[in-house]
Amino acid sequence: MSLMILVAGPYRSGTGDDPDKLAANVDAMNQAALQVFRAGHLPVTGEALALPLIELAGSTRVGDAEFDEIFHPIARQLLSRCDAVLRIGGPSAGADEMVEQARTEGKQVFTSLEELPV
Repeated sequence: MSLMILVAGPYRSGTGDDPDKLAANVDAMNQAALQVFRAGHLPVTGEALALPLIELAGSTRVGDAEFDEIFHPIARQLLSRCDAVLRIGGPSAGADEMVEQARTEGKQVFTSLEELPV
C-alpha cells in the first residue's frame, strides 16, 4: 500500500542560516523524497510548500515574522494529512517535533529508508 510520507530533517539547525547550507539541507530532504517515491510512496516536504509562500509573503530573512508565520505551521498541517514521517539527518528541533506529532497522531515513524514498506 502506498503511503503519503513527510520527509522531516534539519533545515536551519547547524547552518547559521547560511543560504548554501540551507539549500544543502533542502537537497538532502529532496534526495530522500526521491527514494521514498522510488519505493512506491508519495513523498512530501514542508519546505516544498512553505518556502515559496514565505517568499510571496515578503520574508526578507530566515526567522523573520513572515517565515515564522508559515514555516512550521505548514509542516504541522501537512503532517496531519500524511500517513507517516521519515526522519532524516542530524539534530533538528523542528524535525523532532514532526516525529512527536506523528507519534501523538498514531502515524508511522521511519528513521531510515530501509524501514519503508515496499
